[in-house]
Amino acid sequence: MKISATRIYLIALCLFISKLSFAQETDSVKHKWYIPSSITIQHAGSIGFFSLGAGYYLNKSHSSTLDISYGYVPAKFGGDLNIIAAKFCWRPFAVKLSDWALILPVNPGAFLSYHAGGDYDSSWDDDDYPKGYYWWSTAFRPHITVSTEIKLDAQKILKTSRIKSISLYSEFNTNELYFVSYFQNMRRLDVNDIFKLGFGTRIYF
Repeated sequence: MKISATRIYLIALCLFISKLSFAQETDSVKHKWYIPSSITIQHAGSIGFFSLGAGYYLNKSHSSTLDISYGYVPAKFGGDLNIIAAKFCWRPFAVKLSDWALILPVNPGAFLSYHAGGDYDSSWDDDDYPKGYYWWSTAFRPHITVSTEIKLDAQKILKTSRIKSISLYSEFNTNELYFVSYFQNMRRLDVNDIFKLGFGTRIYF
């Protein structure tokens, strides 16, 4: 399955337009649980060369969120890979920069990624390898993350009621395989070798 970057952006645009139609509802209408509170577009960060996600608030203070995303890595960048991820993020505090901007400096989180396709499985084939020889899954990968986010008040900047805010963020992550490999090969690996960096933008509704 090959998906061009242009097609990814078109899919993102369709999701964005669809979400705007929901946002036109009045505040008196109860927000349905299945309607996302945000849409995310991310580059890199272990979930695809490009990825698209839908975000949901998990608490009333909006400090905890869950993002469900689909990412793709083209063949020329190491693919052909299709990755589905469920990401949790906690934003414990924010620092106000101005009337229309704030920064959320340290946001810990975790996510589970799934590599789809016949080349990946939840376990190694016992016919080829002794049981327990490889302990990790080729399809599932648990990660821990820390991110920094700058959030802009779109209603004050863009004078629109449909988009509440727009944010830009960077995110470092590592997984259990990188972590174990580092401690087993500390002479050969540097800490920088086990962390991956991603950049993204999030639109809140």
